[in-house]
Order: sequence, then C-alpha cells, then structure tokens
Amino acid sequence: MTEPRWLDAQEMRAWRGLIGTNRLLFEQINRELSRRSGLSAADYEVLVQLSETPERRLRMSDLAAQSLSSKSRLSHQVSRLERLGWVRREECPTDRRGAFAALTDEGLAVLEEAAKGHVEDVRRHLFDRLSPEQIHALGEITATLNSYLETVVERD
Repeated sequence: MTEPRWLDAQEMRAWRGLIGTNRLLFEQINRELSRRSGLSAADYEVLVQLSETPERRLRMSDLAAQSLSSKSRLSHQVSRLERLGWVRREECPTDRRGAFAALTDEGLAVLEEAAKGHVEDVRRHLFDRLSPEQIHALGEITATLNSYLETVVERD
C-alpha cells in the first residue's frame, strides 16, 4: 500500500477554511432565508430550478439531479410544496412512469419575494467581503472544481 499524500500546512489551511466557510456561510444565509420568507434552502432551490426553465417545469428526475437531491427526498419536497400550492405535479405524456414538477404562479410570487432578501444576504455575507479580483478567482476556482466533481460524484 502506498503512503497517503498528506496535506501540507498551506493545503490544510485552505481545506479547513473551505469547510468552515461553507458551514458558516450557508448556515447564516439559510437562517436568514427561513426567518424572512419561511422557505428552507431546499424549498428555495427547487423553486429556483423550476423558475429558470422556459415552461417553469422539469421532469422530477432532472430536478433531483439539478438540485443535488435524491429522488426520494425530492419527491417528499415536491409533495410539501404541492400542499402549499407552490408546485404541482404533471404526468409525462410520453412516459407513464415519469412526472413533471411545475412551478405555479403562487410559487413564482413566493420565490420572487424571497429572492429580494436572499440576494441581499448573499451579497452582504459573501460578495461585499471580497475584492473584484477575489470574486473572479472564486469563480474560476469553483468552475474548475465543479467541472471535475460533476464527472465523479455518484447520484442515485
């Protein structure tokens, strides 16, 4: 067995910094989103994904993949959003086993209202803390990592 490639001090600092920043940033933004709008981060993600499609609807399997959620978890999430009147399920005309999730007008209105505060929270807690050069570097870093991770992350 080969010796692990241990992280050096600079790599360890970066790795631990990434973990800590991720936890703290998302905890704060999600807390404010929930307090202001009553939406969880998962609710918001589903509504955003649906709002960004031309017909405001996606196949459930595609929505699960795009929101990095299991199909089972997404099904429960969509059921909850259906009860609130923000999403509706639609049958797939070409595949009896398939279904679509569609954003309702009420769901879009809820999302649009929540987005006003949410974008301000993201700006205040992230982008206002960084220089333009750091924002550019962050974009480059995340694009590189996402490009790689999209090819190796296993999904159900």
